[in-house]
Amino acid sequence: MDSRIREHAEIVVDHSLDIEAGDNVVLRVPSVADDLAVALSELLGERGAFPLVTAGRRDRKRAAFLDAVDPDALDTPEHERALFEAADAVVHVRAHENASDMSDVDAETHAAYNQAYQPIQEEILAGRWCLTQFPSPGSAQLAEMSTSSYEEFVYGAMNKDWEEQREFQQQMVEILDPADEVRIVSGDTTDLTMSVADMKTINDHGKNNLPGGEVFTAPVPDSVEGEVLFDKPLVHQGHIVENVWLEFEGGDVVDFSAEKNEEVLAGVLDTDEGARRLGELGIGMNRDIDRFSYNMLFDEKMGDTVHLAVGMAYDICVPDDVEKNESAVHVDIIVDMSENSFIEVDGEVVQRNGTFRFEDGFEG
Repeated sequence: MDSRIREHAEIVVDHSLDIEAGDNVVLRVPSVADDLAVALSELLGERGAFPLVTAGRRDRKRAAFLDAVDPDALDTPEHERALFEAADAVVHVRAHENASDMSDVDAETHAAYNQAYQPIQEEILAGRWCLTQFPSPGSAQLAEMSTSSYEEFVYGAMNKDWEEQREFQQQMVEILDPADEVRIVSGDTTDLTMSVADMKTINDHGKNNLPGGEVFTAPVPDSVEGEVLFDKPLVHQGHIVENVWLEFEGGDVVDFSAEKNEEVLAGVLDTDEGARRLGELGIGMNRDIDRFSYNMLFDEKMGDTVHLAVGMAYDICVPDDVEKNESAVHVDIIVDMSENSFIEVDGEVVQRNGTFRFEDGFEG
């Protein structure tokens, strides 16, 4: 077995999830990533934990079900909810044989499925979980890379010193956590302000997402004002959506467009009331992710980007006595901040053209 797969599994088990003897662990692993499932199962056995391996959520088996089902008949699968209620930890592995397997499922069915699945997603997010990537050929093809080059890219972003990365990102946490207002400006197409008052800022250093490499928080739901052009493509439900533009008033999306697959974007925004508000502001900080790969798990961590998510806000970002945006969806979209751009926190520029104020080369 490739030694990088073993190292990847060790980081998941020991760093991301802190697995202990007796833990019941669900491994959601597509068959194309069997080598990682084997490495994880071996390590869990060594730690005295107990794995249960299932397939992923977005493959051709799930697509076949959703193509056949009546959307009005979809309801929360209680047997699946019971599985995650009983689990101590969950590992979800992304790996494509074909990245377009879900593309034939219509938007109405996707929305109905997401709503039915929301209680299970909330159950998973309330416990110990890790979302990670296996460098399968289908994922490499989506990233427009050879399989060997994609393997180097993936493992370079994941198999690293996460304590060092945590310390680097903590500098941004200390800026954002006590802040009241954030402004994001990029060229003539993006000028967006939002309040983050009282929200918690999270240092993502490879715990829930692997790779990690971002600092994120939740906007106050009704505070978002302005417009934003997401100049990096969105890959959603097997479709590529290009040049998403959103306009906000009083926190709500009041106008939108996309140059390609606008109907997919419309389907997301029409999922429920919360899908037209922002649930996340994220700032990418993983300098080992240096190219766009059509995979949000990596792309949102690029050091020259900001990403915003329409839909659900994470509980970890929102204190109990503060309003939280609720939705059945959480869809991240990226703004390139490498040129003619800046992030302003409480009136002070903290990043310009992709360089943070605590990095060499920053020009205030």
